[in-house]
Amino acid sequence: MKNYFFFSVLELHQCNYLRHPKSKRHMKTWFTCKVKYQKQDDQGRIKNVTEAYLTDALSFTEAEARIYEEMGQRVMGEFIVTSITKSKIVDVFEYPGGDVFYQVKITYLLTDADSGKEKKVSNLMIIHAENISQAYDRIHESLNNMLVTFALPEIKESPVMEVFHHTGEQKIPDNLTPLSEFEGEVQETTEDEQDI
Repeated sequence: MKNYFFFSVLELHQCNYLRHPKSKRHMKTWFTCKVKYQKQDDQGRIKNVTEAYLTDALSFTEAEARIYEEMGQRVMGEFIVTSITKSKIVDVFEYPGGDVFYQVKITYLLTDADSGKEKKVSNLMIIHAENISQAYDRIHESLNNMLVTFALPEIKESPVMEVFHHTGEQKIPDNLTPLSEFEGEVQETTEDEQDI
């Protein structure tokens, strides 16, 4: 007899997989960006290659700007962004020393507390590893706190070459002053006003 866990969709969303401490806790939107450029192979020949990169962004426009910025630093010469698509990847687990990203499909059952119906949920994740066996071990380590029992029906090598995370940092124009510099002045003023 199987044991089923009863969670509402809201409860599962709130636990947010109780992920590995190294991963971010907020939901991200991942975009797959394909970039075409000329690359020198091991024999010294120049070849046209198209590689996939994963970037965390708020919109297609931000993903495009981000991939142009990142690839401009990595590629000598011209390159073309051939496509940007919203990815089905829900999480990325990066480990030091991993050579390749592996795409892992996890499945689990959810039971709606109101209707009692079971629903099979599938999620795609990628994880840094040296081989499939290590990817299997690392995904179990990364999801060991997940509240539902899950299965791994598929682990395969991902075409993703590199992952670019959203930094959240915005450049402040030279003519503007950060608000944090004014907060101290506002507190000093209110204390002086209270003395009067």
